[in-house]
Amino acid sequence: MQRRQGRVNAGLLLLLYQISQVGIQNIPSVTLGVLVLNIFLFLNPVRPLSEVCISINEAIYKKNWQRFLLSPFHHADDWHLYYNMISMLWKGIMLERRLKSIWFAYIIAVFSVLIGVVYMVLEFLLVKILDDPSYEMNCAVGFSGVLFALKVLNNHYNPGRVSSVLGLQISSKYACWVELVAIHLISPG
Repeated sequence: MQRRQGRVNAGLLLLLYQISQVGIQNIPSVTLGVLVLNIFLFLNPVRPLSEVCISINEAIYKKNWQRFLLSPFHHADDWHLYYNMISMLWKGIMLERRLKSIWFAYIIAVFSVLIGVVYMVLEFLLVKILDDPSYEMNCAVGFSGVLFALKVLNNHYNPGRVSSVLGLQISSKYACWVELVAIHLISPG
């Protein structure tokens, strides 16, 4: 889980281009702050990914609690950052305008920590149900869990919409779940 050094970060360049197309002045403050924080930590990681990713072994058994705070804001590579931050850009614009900045910041903070807790519970259940201790070692980084929670929240505030998932028209209230399965099938891990 190590980034390749010394290459052009095409995903990062495309992300910066997309942000410029929206216009920084059109991005609400908390959303912009989350984008800047994630880009900054991608360019200047606090620690190597292997030291910030969250797993049962590292976060629970070794009591490395800081991983609950660090893992959501680090990304495996520039394309991981790109897809997550483009999603954050659009969800953030819609939700922050609706909920206002302080409430939206609170939601981001809570979701960022709770997603790690949910991940730990799911991994622990897999260990017990499948009797496979290797799930204790699975290590994850990224903002995807927070984005999934924001998508569910967005669907709550905008009911009755239809989304296209892999070319299929699906009610938005189910689309986030179909997307989750599709993402897992297309890009496991």
